[in-house]
Amino acid sequence: MAGPSLVREDGSLLSRADRSLHRFETWLSLVAGIVIFLLMLLAVGQILGRKLFNMPVPGFIDWVEQAMAVFAFLGIAYCQRVGGHIRMDILIGQLRRRWLWLAEIVSTLLMLFLSIVLTIGSWRHFQRAFDWNAPMFSRDSSIDIALPLWPAKLLVPLALGLLTLRLLLQLWGYIRALKEGTEEPIAVPMILSAAEEAALEAEHVQGAEEEIRGRRT
Repeated sequence: MAGPSLVREDGSLLSRADRSLHRFETWLSLVAGIVIFLLMLLAVGQILGRKLFNMPVPGFIDWVEQAMAVFAFLGIAYCQRVGGHIRMDILIGQLRRRWLWLAEIVSTLLMLFLSIVLTIGSWRHFQRAFDWNAPMFSRDSSIDIALPLWPAKLLVPLALGLLTLRLLLQLWGYIRALKEGTEEPIAVPMILSAAEEAALEAEHVQGAEEEIRGRRT
């Protein structure tokens, strides 16, 4: 199973596109984190309201179901960029240089195909939930408090479309690495070994400690 990764950058067009897309992915991940925090507050309100006042939050389950689409999909492209998704690299970890990048190209193409299929399918699912001729609040809705379902269903193809863009950039990076035969490609997640991971974490902690000491002095 792959561990944390490091994405290398330079001044090329590929790297600039990677950084621009990553900024957008980071903001979406922040939104997903805020939604999780608000959902925790909502759950606290649900428990306290039910136990203390016998007044649960109206449509609590409906709100949770809608929020799940936000934090389940908004961070999917960000996770792909940093190599955070679970993957088995028992065999691929033994490859080097061009053989490694060729294997990564094949796997990225498979993921890209699946991402495109899921994007198209989820978009059609959104269209079925969104009646363009019906009033806003008479469309497909939740059972309890009739929350419209189309915003959550629209979020899925948008997030998967962003993942498709991320996979296209990574495919570009792997193809470039295959042509150049480099060991350090640009705009793709480089999986770190246990020793490299420990060294990176130690460097991060040391930098944080130096920053704290600088603020105190």
